[in-house]
Amino acid sequence: MASLSINGKALPDYAKLTGVPAPKPLPNFDLDTAKSRPYRPFRWEYHQNMSLSELESNWWIELDSAYRTKISQRKKLYSEHGKLIIDELTGSQEASRECMEMVIQFVCQRYPNQFRYNDWTGVFTNEILHTQVDIATAHPLMFLLDHVPEDFFIVQEDPISGLYRLTAAVGCSAIGWNISQKIGKPLHEIHCPVPDYKERMAFSVDRFFSKVPCDKPIQRGAWGLEVGEPLFLQASSPEWNHRNRQDPDLRTSDIFLRVDWQTLQRLPKSRAIVFNFKALFTPFTDFRREPYIPRLLLKVLREGKKSIIEYKGSWHTEHKVIPVLEEWAREQEEKGWVPSQWKERTLDEHPFYPGWKDHYPIHD
Repeated sequence: MASLSINGKALPDYAKLTGVPAPKPLPNFDLDTAKSRPYRPFRWEYHQNMSLSELESNWWIELDSAYRTKISQRKKLYSEHGKLIIDELTGSQEASRECMEMVIQFVCQRYPNQFRYNDWTGVFTNEILHTQVDIATAHPLMFLLDHVPEDFFIVQEDPISGLYRLTAAVGCSAIGWNISQKIGKPLHEIHCPVPDYKERMAFSVDRFFSKVPCDKPIQRGAWGLEVGEPLFLQASSPEWNHRNRQDPDLRTSDIFLRVDWQTLQRLPKSRAIVFNFKALFTPFTDFRREPYIPRLLLKVLREGKKSIIEYKGSWHTEHKVIPVLEEWAREQEEKGWVPSQWKERTLDEHPFYPGWKDHYPIHD
């Protein structure tokens, strides 16, 4: 893939260009003990909608202690699967480079002891991996693969149809799909498998993409329950078969919540939109200590719209999950953590839960 050169070495001031504040630096950030925040994007009543909230600008890109492992895993996936992981169309390179520059500026500001960028030489230094990159010659998508444990999708307006379509991507976190199936497609085709998308969401999503300003980035979450921690899993893989049966010997300790925490923002120069997300796994057993979560999730699994719950692909865990959630919900009521008369609803702390900061190291 061809690389583009940039004029000069200093990066543009993207906080000024976008109107989104630069992140607060974390000079004492300890990668080896860092945990991602405990996203629990459970809602009730549970409808299929965009469920957007304003992006917390400090948390666009979030590092945790598994950083090295995640980067290694992503590089291995690309070496094995190629264009199923990274692909681009002609005309997307400028937007990809702009995205890379924004990422570089963010991580160097947020994590000053982990990343550095030299305005004179144009060299990016990754102190975690002990590597340096001349960004003038780096391919933007490869740079993102090699340094940021998140996926990035560049979406641009088609000059003929006016629809937004996927023109470039690095996507390692994919269950049942891959980049080669999505590249070049407009939003309504990309989301074709999503229940109710065409009927309830397609028009509003297209309108949102056409109007979203640079200074209003958003965030949202998608979730599912998995056996183990599958990052990239295709229907053709032998490992896919376990999703079609309910294993009577499945242990709850082998079940994980997978959250794809997503952000979306417009790039100020190219006017493309960058959609990115991090795939985060949490042991299901953690829910036992999280007030309201067992009861809320139980409500969603039992009474959520069938097509939406089936789309999440968690059926292979529900025979174990539901009885345990019932037990933990009773336990939390007995302990006084959850009032017995509480009616299930989206928590005020959404996408977290009451008292979550007691369980996780928190940075401003």
